Amino acid sequence: MRAARLIKMVLLLQSRPAMTAAELARELEVSERTVTRDAQALSEAGVPVYADRGRAGGYRLIGGYRTRLTGLARTEAEALFLSGLPSALRDMGLADAASAARLKVSAALLPSLRDASDSAARRFHLDAPGWYQEPVTPELLPVLAEAVRDDRLVRARYRRRDGDVEREMAPYGLVLKAGVWYLCARVADDFRVYRIDRFSAVEVSDERFGRDERFDLPGFWDERAAQFARSLLRAEVTVRLSPQGVRRLPYTMDRSAVREALEAAGPADAEGWITVTLPVESLEVAYGQLLSLGPESEVLEPAALRDRFAAAAERLRELYR
Repeated sequence: MRAARLIKMVLLLQSRPAMTAAELARELEVSERTVTRDAQALSEAGVPVYADRGRAGGYRLIGGYRTRLTGLARTEAEALFLSGLPSALRDMGLADAASAARLKVSAALLPSLRDASDSAARRFHLDAPGWYQEPVTPELLPVLAEAVRDDRLVRARYRRRDGDVEREMAPYGLVLKAGVWYLCARVADDFRVYRIDRFSAVEVSDERFGRDERFDLPGFWDERAAQFARSLLRAEVTVRLSPQGVRRLPYTMDRSAVREALEAAGPADAEGWITVTLPVESLEVAYGQLLSLGPESEVLEPAALRDRFAAAAERLRELYR
């Protein structure tokens, strides 16, 4: 533990002109007294750490000292490619590995480029969860992330509507979608998707599985996500839309379904309105979605949904009389 901290201290000093004891203590998550002892230990080991005394003092390396300890471990290299997802790295237990990787890369850069990491962090940030959602990290995510990284089989208990089931699976990849974590895994000869917050127990095996190198995680996810979205659309409604309603419709319903419905629509009438048939999850869901369009849409069928909109319009008229 101390050896790793000493290496990190050298890399920190190598990547910056100088650092105060307080700055080093914050980066290394130790006390300033420990920083002083570590600096003394490095000096005794032959690393030219120089301490500037006084209020504005600190520590720096002298003589152009460069360490060769900049090689990335596999975990650090993988974490580096995910460094634009700080919350995801933290959730998967890779925050320390990513920090070490960035530090090693920074130490290997030319002095004029060593602020690149901080410069990028000040300018770009990815916030994965959707609005009005409190992100919750599944308790078993770090365990599954380690199994994914190491290609280890797992035995898991999964909660379904009809009760818990146990599965032995090969965890191929993790996906973060709108703040929700999913596991893509092979069960027998079939690839499936599981919500990680529905796992109640996970046991990682010592046995590794043979990964199918043809498996494409982004492509697999896109295909399954599209299938899932379409599987929810079990009903249909026929609607007249004004030009403004057409523009607003993709923001209220499944975009791919809207696009296909608009492409199949006939020509606009004299007032510029078009009639479309839309696949929807249910009439109840469609009511809430189309209600947001206000007077820019008119439900034609089914009759029960049209009657409901007519009743809602009457209530609104009474409210705003």
